[in-house]
Amino acid sequence: MSRSVLVTGGNRGIGLAIAHAFAAAGDKVAITYRSGEPPQELVDLGCLPVRCDITESEQVEQAYKEIEEKHGKVEVLVANAGITRDQLLLRMSEEDFSAVLDTNLTGTFRVAKRAARGMLRAKAGRIVLISSVVGMTGSAGQVNYAASKAGLIGFSRSLARELGSRGITCNVVSPGWVDTDMARAVSEERRAEVLAGVPLARYAQPEEVAGVVRFLASDAAAYITGAVIPVDGGLGMGH
Repeated sequence: MSRSVLVTGGNRGIGLAIAHAFAAAGDKVAITYRSGEPPQELVDLGCLPVRCDITESEQVEQAYKEIEEKHGKVEVLVANAGITRDQLLLRMSEEDFSAVLDTNLTGTFRVAKRAARGMLRAKAGRIVLISSVVGMTGSAGQVNYAASKAGLIGFSRSLARELGSRGITCNVVSPGWVDTDMARAVSEERRAEVLAGVPLARYAQPEEVAGVVRFLASDAAAYITGAVIPVDGGLGMGH
């Protein structure tokens, strides 16, 4: 049965792959994007692009109203939207710290709170949050990003306890280095350094992350909640 699926930040990278995976399975997929134009490939697949800055509560509310009007209540939420503003602690501005937390963590709070409203009424739902291996291992120059991604784990597990009795699951997918435009922008020296620490000795493909997200949203994962699933090639083992 086709479900109403929302993928935030679904216009590129991991989010784009996740939107593709759900659309290919026959779900009604909406994506949020903050700037530019939505990918034509998603439009061609019948996905609903909705311009929305998740740091603005009013825009989140408006986005949900548009999605509900066209696809019905959101049954699967994938909170993927996020930003980075990397800098060493002593050089990091308070604005850069706050901006990353507001998008990655508080933005997830906004979209999850709004989705939960309909899920509670339906007594069913799937929430999947996209974190990162650095949320558990830490990363020099990324105290803001690592803090926001670590925060998603506590947020998800608290939500799993709040909503579980109503048939709603909430889980985290924790990717490592994924072959996206963001990763390709890193210097060759840094890429080699990263791969040296990955047991599988390669980057993940976005589709590999998307497959795990789809599994967590499926009937096969109905008894999984509060989990953190790594898709990192073994980079975060032991954390």
